[in-house]
Amino acid sequence: MRVVLFRVWPLLLGIVLIMLGNGMHFTLIGLRGGIEGFSASELAVVTSSYFVGFLSGARFSPVLIRRVGHVRVFAALGSFMSAGLIAFPLVTEPWAWTILRLLVGFCMSGIYVTAESWLNDAATNETRGKVLSAYMIAQTLGIIGAQGLLTLGDAATSVLFICASILVSISFAPILLSVAHVPTIEVARPMSLRKLYLSSPLGTVGIFLLGSAYATQAGMGAVFGSQIGLTASQIALFVAMLFAGALALQYPIGLLSDRMDRRKLIFGAATTGATFCLLGWVTGGHLWLLMVAAFFAGGVTTPLYALFLAYTNDYLSTEDMPAASGGLVFTFGLGAITGPLITGWAMQSLGPYAFWPVLSTTFLSIALYALYRMTQRTVAPMEATESYLGVVPTASPVAVEAAGAWAAEHAEAEHSEDLRPESDKA
Repeated sequence: MRVVLFRVWPLLLGIVLIMLGNGMHFTLIGLRGGIEGFSASELAVVTSSYFVGFLSGARFSPVLIRRVGHVRVFAALGSFMSAGLIAFPLVTEPWAWTILRLLVGFCMSGIYVTAESWLNDAATNETRGKVLSAYMIAQTLGIIGAQGLLTLGDAATSVLFICASILVSISFAPILLSVAHVPTIEVARPMSLRKLYLSSPLGTVGIFLLGSAYATQAGMGAVFGSQIGLTASQIALFVAMLFAGALALQYPIGLLSDRMDRRKLIFGAATTGATFCLLGWVTGGHLWLLMVAAFFAGGVTTPLYALFLAYTNDYLSTEDMPAASGGLVFTFGLGAITGPLITGWAMQSLGPYAFWPVLSTTFLSIALYALYRMTQRTVAPMEATESYLGVVPTASPVAVEAAGAWAAEHAEAEHSEDLRPESDKA
């Protein structure tokens, strides 16, 4: 593992710095929006625009890279993103923030596509699983660390936005100075939603609903905290708990994923999420109960994303997996656009605590649909299932496809080992 990390540490360092800046800006939107008096529905539109940009970036960034190259695209998108972050406190109007978030989302998606291409190129078949796992940890630690940085300044000023911009700007140095080889980038055309649904109804519906839950947590969590009167430090801790839970629960859920019917695990994880969202709803604002609810509600979200990817691949041929990965990323993005809009409307109409019932209903819908699908399809044999690999929901199709390819190769190797005669194993 040390050898693997030595090869890719500049890339991972750059990713951590990018996530520090991007994670700061996500929470800052809720904090500063509350100070400026933006309504929940206005901030929901601002949140959704990020995911519109992110989805667009995932589609068009590979085209830009093929035309002008990785380095130019990476540098250009980084410059635009850094400028966008500084511009937020200059024009504090919902319409302006919507445009800026669209820009930042597009740039962030393109940055992911480029960085993940270099990261994937730096890995071998033997090390790809470890590299992708390290990438997932780097992203999550960056987001959690960003919440700590928010306590060092005042969201009412421009300082924290400037700090986020600086972090994004300097993040490109270790990446650009370490890459020597420029890889080719080939992202499969996404599978149509109809074909994806026919291949895996649970994977398609589930990942759409999960996109809604993830975007609500990541984008509206700070808005919720601001509207119920939490301090800036408490809001930062609340958002950090959403992602800390994902870091803690990823491994145990992944371990179970390769040992049982994944639909049962999806049902259990989604039910857990729904239950702790209800806990958050009935806390009456008790701080530490809110933190516990955030830890477990956020904790099951990222593992569920990886579960849906693995479960969908269980029913596909190896040739169809790249296209299905693109289709799942697109479906997740559609859900991410929709979720904050519904949550913002509910919070505007019913009060800030509607944040929790909306999330709980979303998780419950996943659980009930998983339960229904158990009656419609027989479980895939364990020897035919693909290996589970933790992939964060913010990953671009490049990382998702790489994870799918690694999982298929790893599962095939394990199955071949199991079929070997005992004498050969000895």
